[in-house]
Amino acid sequence: MESLLAVTALSALAHEGRLEIYRLLVAAGPAGLTVGEIGVKLAMPGATLSFHLSQLKHAGLVAARRDGRRLIQTADFGRMNGLVAYLTENCCGGQSCAPVCKPAKTKRVKAAHG
Repeated sequence: MESLLAVTALSALAHEGRLEIYRLLVAAGPAGLTVGEIGVKLAMPGATLSFHLSQLKHAGLVAARRDGRRLIQTADFGRMNGLVAYLTENCCGGQSCAPVCKPAKTKRVKAAHG
């Protein structure tokens, strides 16, 4: 991944609302969610959600596909994996890292958006 693409992706994720949308889409997996489902789950107004989805799409982190009349939003897992690889490609100076990091389960508090 080029550094400009990484900066664009990190910039898009550097907002609480967009990060929350992205994490929700990652959790939804390849099936994705409709815009309406995202709005309900995050209690986010339509205009705000539309703006944030636009920013995530511009960064290549989210894609949309049509299913009849529904527009399904999905995380772009290839781009996500590319970003993680870019961030960790020089981890530990090329040496084996110890201990190996594993994501910890965290308890999230839902915040209101406006």
